[in-house]
Amino acid sequence: MSKRDYYEVLGVGKDASADEIKKAFRKLAVEHHPDQGGDETKFKEANEAYEVLKDQAKRQRYDQFGHAGVGTSASSDGGNPFAGFGGGQGQEMHFDFGDLGLGDIFSSFFGGGTGGGQRGGPKRGHDVETAIELTFEEAIFGVEKELRIRMHDNCEHCKGTRAEPGHELKTCEVCKGAGQVTQGIRTPFGVINQAAICKNCQGSGKVPEKLCTVCGGKGVKDTRQTINLKIPAGIDDGATIRLHERGEAVAGGSKGDLYVHMRVRPHKKFTREGTLILSEEKISMVDAALGTEISVETVDGPVKMKVPSGTQSGADFKLSGHGVPHVKSGSRGAHIVTITVETPTRLSKKQKDLLEEFNDTKGGGIFGL
Repeated sequence: MSKRDYYEVLGVGKDASADEIKKAFRKLAVEHHPDQGGDETKFKEANEAYEVLKDQAKRQRYDQFGHAGVGTSASSDGGNPFAGFGGGQGQEMHFDFGDLGLGDIFSSFFGGGTGGGQRGGPKRGHDVETAIELTFEEAIFGVEKELRIRMHDNCEHCKGTRAEPGHELKTCEVCKGAGQVTQGIRTPFGVINQAAICKNCQGSGKVPEKLCTVCGGKGVKDTRQTINLKIPAGIDDGATIRLHERGEAVAGGSKGDLYVHMRVRPHKKFTREGTLILSEEKISMVDAALGTEISVETVDGPVKMKVPSGTQSGADFKLSGHGVPHVKSGSRGAHIVTITVETPTRLSKKQKDLLEEFNDTKGGGIFGL
């Protein structure tokens, strides 16, 4: 499905001022806010348009190249671009948006938070968080990393049952198998009954006939685990991969989740915006006037690029297919090269004479402007 023009999305003209664009987005954000029963898809579409048009550099590239000039933002799919990725590993990414002072608008439907612990229902182990550092190239092309994490895992001897192998689990005599006990608490308004987890069986309703001789009846042991994690091509700095039930174990319950946060080291030459890679190349004043061919460094290696005669400093050129892969589709964005024209600071007498002669023949202005 093709994207709508960003100006059309916000309902403004291409000559709209920054203030007009901001006001238009605020109006649409309030109108389509999901908490107010609005259209979530239109809300995210407006956010994507605003993120581009509010930035002068991005807006200039959009006006020149269209959507291909500004990459693909996280909201362009109408949802989490990483959702469901990873197959059997249960990988899932989370990401953040700026909210333009509109409170927790985005968090209301993008979710977030990696806190473990009990949320009601069956017992569940704690979530575990860790961070991993990637090079710029590893984030672009993907990589497999080995994680070494210390956490509680099920006791291998009793398989988390807390009972010595060969012995059964019997009904807890304290809670009669309910897993919780009722306690009476005296208050100025009388006695209030409150349910609490049974400490004798830890809420399971069962106790071992004989405690595990390895873990002492805890059901878990402190272990150091090694996890091989496949990181997809195109992942961005700040993204988080969620590994379902790879967190800490708890006796009689399910494991928590493991959240791996991505930290991408900056590149000395490239910067990234969505699926775009940006860089600068310097050329001489003469090459800018006459035109030239230069070798541009990309993540794929050197690429020849023609610079036409009359190129001005600040001009952008697009190298299609040399940008960042989209995590879901695999299609790659562009590499945008910004040209900087260098003005010489030291000239020989002959060079000065030639420039002055050229300037005179053009009637003023070195490029005849």
